[in-house]
Amino acid sequence: MTLKTREPSAKLAHIEACLNADVEYQKSTGLEKYDFVNQAAKSISLQEIDISTRLLGKHLQAPLMIAPMTGGIERGLELNQRWARSAEHWQIAMSVGSQRIGLEDPSKAAFYQIRKHAPTTLIFGNIGAAQICRGFGIDEVKRAVEMIEADAMFIHFNAMQEACQGGDVDFKDLHRKLAEMCSALKKLGVPVFAREVCFGISPEAAIRLLDAGVDGIDCAGAGGTSWAKVEALCAKNDRQRKLANCFGEWGIATATSILNVRSVSREIPLIATGGLRTGIDVAKVIALGADLGAMARPMLLAAYASEQALFDFIEDVLAQLRVCMFGAGASSLKDLKTTLF
Repeated sequence: MTLKTREPSAKLAHIEACLNADVEYQKSTGLEKYDFVNQAAKSISLQEIDISTRLLGKHLQAPLMIAPMTGGIERGLELNQRWARSAEHWQIAMSVGSQRIGLEDPSKAAFYQIRKHAPTTLIFGNIGAAQICRGFGIDEVKRAVEMIEADAMFIHFNAMQEACQGGDVDFKDLHRKLAEMCSALKKLGVPVFAREVCFGISPEAAIRLLDAGVDGIDCAGAGGTSWAKVEALCAKNDRQRKLANCFGEWGIATATSILNVRSVSREIPLIATGGLRTGIDVAKVIALGADLGAMARPMLLAAYASEQALFDFIEDVLAQLRVCMFGAGASSLKDLKTTLF
């Protein structure tokens, strides 16, 4: 892919940082604390293991999601199209990155339109809680849904990232506006998932989100890409860079983030993102209580290499998931939830 110099520099800088720089947490996801019991004598067939699931009424062939990463620029569109074609082929979920650019500049809306590449699978739209607090209302969110024919909407919560980039940091009316948004979208039949970006969800946050009426949570935790480190690399001055670097290890580990949400609700649909790299990681987050495991940077690296590399990466992850379940004696995702020690 070629760099488009006329595209918004911040979005391009984010992609370049995630592709080429050291943006990973030093702290772990916490998933290494858990392992599966090897079942050497279970009556089970690898070919008959069922990794399919359902979310929001849609059948998915696997509990895997391509996490939101980018949008609003030509390079982002190319990547999203590759992810969309892969999501459709494997019948897994995906989301576009923040649609703010397309909402503020309608000429950029075309850079998000991927539904023709994924006509049947589950696609999430995406706007920021900061934008809701700043004045985005139901009209803007309806436009975001229509822009990509979304099945559901992510509202991403990235207060720490906003602070590290010198962005929108006034969240004082968040709960009321989120509750109003959830209520309005519920009337339109559009589910709302609250999504962290890498800093994790505490039990208190989960309680507030459920109280506001969200239909699901992506508890994206620490252990993968640190968006504080990304913002440090993309900072416009030394003071902003120093500030962001101070918070490079800030966040709740992914495994803890899953358990935090499940301590509050056993039923709410839950996506787990943050440092998942293999099908074994996907199996672990499912066993800990998530409904889907999502990946961002690994999907970016694969898609940037080539569309075939992306297809191959997803195929490998799903094969790893199946073999992990086979070794643990779990013939279905339901069985998998009783296999960790």
